[in-house]
Amino acid sequence: MKSEPTFDVIVYGATGFTGQLVAEYLAKTYPQPKDLKWAIAGRNKAKLEALKTSLKLHNDVACLQADSSDVESLKSLVEGAKVILTTVGPYQLYGSKLVELCAINGTDYVDLCGEPTWMHEMINAHQQTAEKSGARIVFSCGFDSIPFDLGVYYLQKKAQSTFSQPFKRIKGRVRGMKGTFSGGTKASLQATMAAAKKDKNIMAVLLNPFALTPGFTGAEQPLGNKPLFEDEFNSWSAPFIMAAINTRNIHRSNYLFNHAYGQEFVYDEMMFTGPGEKGQAIAEHVAADKSMASDAGPKPGEGPSKEEREAGFFDVIFSGNEQGNRLTVAVKGNMDPGYGTTSKMISESAVCLAKDDIAVKGGIWTTAPAMGDKLIERLVAKAGMTFSVE
Repeated sequence: MKSEPTFDVIVYGATGFTGQLVAEYLAKTYPQPKDLKWAIAGRNKAKLEALKTSLKLHNDVACLQADSSDVESLKSLVEGAKVILTTVGPYQLYGSKLVELCAINGTDYVDLCGEPTWMHEMINAHQQTAEKSGARIVFSCGFDSIPFDLGVYYLQKKAQSTFSQPFKRIKGRVRGMKGTFSGGTKASLQATMAAAKKDKNIMAVLLNPFALTPGFTGAEQPLGNKPLFEDEFNSWSAPFIMAAINTRNIHRSNYLFNHAYGQEFVYDEMMFTGPGEKGQAIAEHVAADKSMASDAGPKPGEGPSKEEREAGFFDVIFSGNEQGNRLTVAVKGNMDPGYGTTSKMISESAVCLAKDDIAVKGGIWTTAPAMGDKLIERLVAKAGMTFSVE
């Protein structure tokens, strides 16, 4: 029998930029050990102790030394936690052993992964092991892909209750956003593209919208890679950089829901840039932007100031329109998406797995089928997010 873990949640990578925000959020939201038993972990014990002091963490918040290159230290982490929350990416470089150990040990796991080729690899390698052990492994618990995955789920539930059937076609559109993508997101994208250049098989997975649905290929999907004017929204739409991961996760959710959205379900994501010539010019500029591939912007471990994070927001809509049945829902966050709200989203995902009565069994999951309504409730109550019908 597996012994009872010491901690509900261990935050691995706590001294990194996002990890510190997670620790700060948990300390503020769950200040007493009776609320949540948690610990911080990372390579450098002195930095962990300094973080504990600077954030005035409770004495019971332990500082645990662990390194992705030290398997025994990772084993100790995994055995001591109900849930591992890891911000140590790119995950294709630093995350594989941790997922393997969680799958073997039956330890739940959440991350901020936006790397579909690595996720494809992990599903193939560890799905059956996680099913046997009871480990619930949930990727992409930040801005990619929670607002999008849960947004589609929320819309489909409303469609089912209103029209007695789901939408076969949903458009996800970023209506407004202020903030920066994290340095970790950028590093993950760059690592993925570097790997794809070396291996044609990786590129094939990267281009496949059903890369995360083993044995299933659905309907042809829109590419969403060129500007277009959409009459129904009276706006130009531009390619959205995170569509490549979000769309894959949403198709996996449908797959894990036994195709509750339909076997021919079609979904795409783009970003509104407004009407007229100005909207077209912005859309074309966005489509031509290659800054995520450059060295400009934040590096992993760097990020915006507290003021910048608090001034940020996101506003995303999900629209279904079929045979006279039309519904639109909006998902909004009141902080910078890449850091401020992301740190809250992954924290509440971990606490949800650790504390809430969730029926799902072991396996590799996406957020909607794993946590669904329970996670939405937490995000609305604690993380400054809203889900609403328009």
